[in-house]
Amino acid sequence: MKGDVEKVALLPTTLEQDVRAVDALKERPSTLRRFSRWFLKRVLLFYAFVTLYVVAKRTFLKHDFAPRGEKAGMWALKAFGPHSKSSVHNAELDTEELFLSVPSTDSAIASSRKWATHPHLAGSSEDFEDAKDILALFQEHFDIPKSPITPVFPAGSPFSRAATLGINKLHGPAAWIDKYYPVMNTPVNHSLSVLGEDGEAVWEADLEEDGDPADPEASKYRTSVLAWHGLSKDGEVEGELIYANYGRKEDYDAIVAAGGDLTGKIVLARYGAIFRGVKIQLAQEYGAVGVLIYSDTRDDGSVTVENGFETYPAGPARNPTSVQRGSVQFISSYPGDPTTPGKPAYPDAERTEGANIPKIPSLPISWANAQTLLKELGDSLDEARTVNGRSSVRKVKLVNHVDDRVIPIYNTMAAIPGHIRSETVVLGCHRDAWVMGAVDPVSGTVSLHEIIRGFGELLKNGWKPLRNIVIASWDAEEYGLIGSTEWAEDFPDWIQSNVVAYLNVDVSVSGSAWGASGSPSLAHLIRAAAQDVPHPTVAGKSLWDSRDDEGPFLGAGLVDAETLTIYEAAKKARLGPSDTGVGQLGSGSDFTPFLQRLGIASMDQGFGQTLGDAPYHYHSIYDSERWIELYADPGFHRHVAVAKHMGLTAIRLIDSIILPLNTTQYAFELDVYLDDVEEIAASLHLDTSPNFSGLRSSIESLESATLALADELVAAEKEFKDALAALPKPGKKGHCKHAHKHAHGHLPEWLRKILHKIRKHWKHTPGKKEKKALERFVRAAKRVQDGNAKLRLFEQGFISEEGIAEREWYRHLVVAPGKFLGYGATTLPAVTEALTIEKNSTLAEIEARRVSDLLDSLSQTIAV
Repeated sequence: MKGDVEKVALLPTTLEQDVRAVDALKERPSTLRRFSRWFLKRVLLFYAFVTLYVVAKRTFLKHDFAPRGEKAGMWALKAFGPHSKSSVHNAELDTEELFLSVPSTDSAIASSRKWATHPHLAGSSEDFEDAKDILALFQEHFDIPKSPITPVFPAGSPFSRAATLGINKLHGPAAWIDKYYPVMNTPVNHSLSVLGEDGEAVWEADLEEDGDPADPEASKYRTSVLAWHGLSKDGEVEGELIYANYGRKEDYDAIVAAGGDLTGKIVLARYGAIFRGVKIQLAQEYGAVGVLIYSDTRDDGSVTVENGFETYPAGPARNPTSVQRGSVQFISSYPGDPTTPGKPAYPDAERTEGANIPKIPSLPISWANAQTLLKELGDSLDEARTVNGRSSVRKVKLVNHVDDRVIPIYNTMAAIPGHIRSETVVLGCHRDAWVMGAVDPVSGTVSLHEIIRGFGELLKNGWKPLRNIVIASWDAEEYGLIGSTEWAEDFPDWIQSNVVAYLNVDVSVSGSAWGASGSPSLAHLIRAAAQDVPHPTVAGKSLWDSRDDEGPFLGAGLVDAETLTIYEAAKKARLGPSDTGVGQLGSGSDFTPFLQRLGIASMDQGFGQTLGDAPYHYHSIYDSERWIELYADPGFHRHVAVAKHMGLTAIRLIDSIILPLNTTQYAFELDVYLDDVEEIAASLHLDTSPNFSGLRSSIESLESATLALADELVAAEKEFKDALAALPKPGKKGHCKHAHKHAHGHLPEWLRKILHKIRKHWKHTPGKKEKKALERFVRAAKRVQDGNAKLRLFEQGFISEEGIAEREWYRHLVVAPGKFLGYGATTLPAVTEALTIEKNSTLAEIEARRVSDLLDSLSQTIAV
C-alpha cells in the first residue's frame, strides 16, 4: 500500500491521474467497502495535496527574490568575513584538502554498479526511479529532511517556480524534481531489407545487437530499447543505396561533383566527424528519402580485427553487431523540446510542429549489417566505401515506425545557500541513457556522486560556501539537451542575474586521454586545478599531464589515414587555440543553453578515446558495466580524478573573494579567432577581400578594458583584506557611550542593517573609530561586489538578442556549434560561416560589425 500511496501523492496538479491511481487499489465489492474506497481516495488526495503544499511552502514559497540595488550590500561582513585568510573558519577547515580526501574508487564503483546495470531511457519508469534515487542522495548528504511526499513539481507550477526563484533566500539546502513535458518518441517497429526485381525482400537485417551472454546486462537487456534514432521521422521508404562517407557537406558535394544524384536515394553514411543529425539534415536537403548510419571499424584506431584483436566481449575490438542509437535532432538549429523553441515545455504550452527534426526516416545499423549493404555498392569494401556518386542496382527498403508524443521528464535539483545570495555556481550532469549507459552518462553521474559526497562532508564540518551552489541531474539530454534547455528557457532572467559559471560533466571516462573545454575566462582555473589533482594512474604526474596519455593498444597495427587526420584535428581543437591547453565548447551536452543562449561561462571535461584504446560502444547495449570496468577505467581511478578536478574547480569559484574569471585571457584570445577568420578569407580567394579593421580595433579596446579591470580587481581585493583586518575584534569595547543614538542616523537602511548585525557581536556600541572601520569595510565589500558583477556579465556581453542568422536560438556571436558540425565549435561563427558557407565578403563584414558593436558595448560595461 505504501508504494501505491506514494504514486498518488507525486503530482498535486494532476489530480485526475491521482484519482485513477487510487482507484487501481484492490477493489472492494460491498457498498461499505466502496464507500471506504471513496472516502480513502479523498483523504489520500487531500493529505497528499496539503502535505506537499506545506512542505513546498516552508521550503520554497516563503522566500522572496534576491536583494536588488543597495540591499545587495547587506551581506558584506557575513559573506566575506569567514572567507578571509585571517578567518578562524578557514584556519579550522582546509576546504580543498578535506574535499579531495572524500572521492574514492570503492564508492565510485559501487555507484556505477547501481546505475549502469539497468536501462534508463529518458521519461521511462526506470529513469524516474533514478531521479528519485538522486533526490535521496541529495537529501542524505546535504542533510535535507525527507518529506512524506516526493517533491515533484510540474514545470510552471507555483512550486516549481518558487523552488528556483527562491534559491537566493534559502536558509538551508533544498532538493526537488522539476517535471517538464517535451515531445519525444519511442520505437514501435522497424525493418531493413534489400529488394529483388520483383519487389520482394532478398535479405532482411537483424537490427538488434546480439547480446552476448559474456556481458550479463547486455544479454539481459538486448531488446529492452530497440535500435533506433531518437526524434527520427516515422515512415517507410524505398530507394537505391548511395554511399556518402561521413555524410558531411563536402561528402555530399563530392557525390554531386562525381555525377551522382541523391534525389530519391537512401544514403549509407558512417558515424563520426559530425553530429548524426547533421548527416540527416544535409541528406534531406540534397533530396534523399532516407538515411542509414553505421559504425565503421576504420574509425576504431589500432584496435581492429584486421590488427589481430578479438571482438568484444572476447576481446577489445568492436562487437560487429553493436549499434549507436542517438538523437537526430538538428542540434545546430536549436536544442531542447522541438515543439517549444525558446520557451519551457509546460504541460499546457503552445506547440509548433518542430523545425529541428528530420522529415525523412533513418535507422542506425551495425557494422555487420553495413557490410552486407556495401556489397550492393561494389565488389570490395574499399570500392564500396568510395564517394563516387554511384548507387546500387537493387533497392533498399527502410521502415521506421515511432510513437511521437509528450513524454514527461524529470530534472532532479539541489541547492545549497551561500553567504552571497546573488551569485551561484551550477554543476550538472545528465542522468538518462539510451540503454545502460555505463560511460554515457553514468560515468559522469558517478563523478558527480563523489562531488556530492565531498560537499556533504564539507557541510558536516561546518563549511558555509561563499556563493550558492546548484547541482542538477538533467533528464533527456540524449534526445537533444532537453532537460537543461527547458530549465534554462524557464528561468533565463534568474540565471543571467545570478549564475557566475556552469560546470558540466557528461562522459567522465571513455578512454585514456583527459581533456577540458570551456570559456577562455575559465581556462587558467581549469588548468590550475588539473595541475593540483594527481594523475589517476601514474605517480608523480598530474591530471594535466594525462592530456597526452595514449591507450594501452597504441601502435598495435595500422590506422586508417582519414581517421588519423580527423583524430589529429580533434586533438588539436581539444588543446585550444592558445597556450592554455583548453579547447572551445561547441555543443552536444548540457553546457549549450547556458553558454550559447544565456552567456554563462561554462566548462566540460572528461577522459576520451585515443587511437590505442578499446573502441567505445557508444549508445550501445555494450556501453555496459563490464566494458567500463574491463577496458575504460579498471579500478575507477579516472572517475575519481574527474570528480576531484570538477569539485576543486567549483570550490575555487564558490569561495574565492574575487571570481577567478580571467577576462583578459578571453579578450586576447579574440585576436586569435580573428586571425583564423582572416586566414580563411585569404584561402578562399574571393573577388573582394573583407575588411575586419573595425573588429580588430574593438578587440584591442576590449583588451585594454580587461587589463584595467584586472588592475581594479587586484586593488579591490587588497583594499577589502586591509579593511577586514582593521575591523574591531568581537568583544572589544566601544568609545562613545551615546553612539547608539547617532551612529546610524545618516546611513541608508541597508547599511544600518549591516551595522545592527555587527553590533550584536560586541559588548558595547561601537564608537567613531569603529564606525569608520565598518564604513570602510562596507565600501570595500561593495567594491568587490561591483567587480564581480563585471566578471559575471563579461560572457553575457557576447550575446546578441537577434542571434545567429537562420538559427536565432544561438545568440553567442563569439562561439557556437558549427552549422554543419553540430558537435564542434566554430569561433566568430556568423563571420566565419559568411565566408565558408556563403562565400560572401560583404556579409562577413556585416557580421563583423555586429560583433564589433557587442565588444564596444562590453568595454563600456566593464569599464572602471
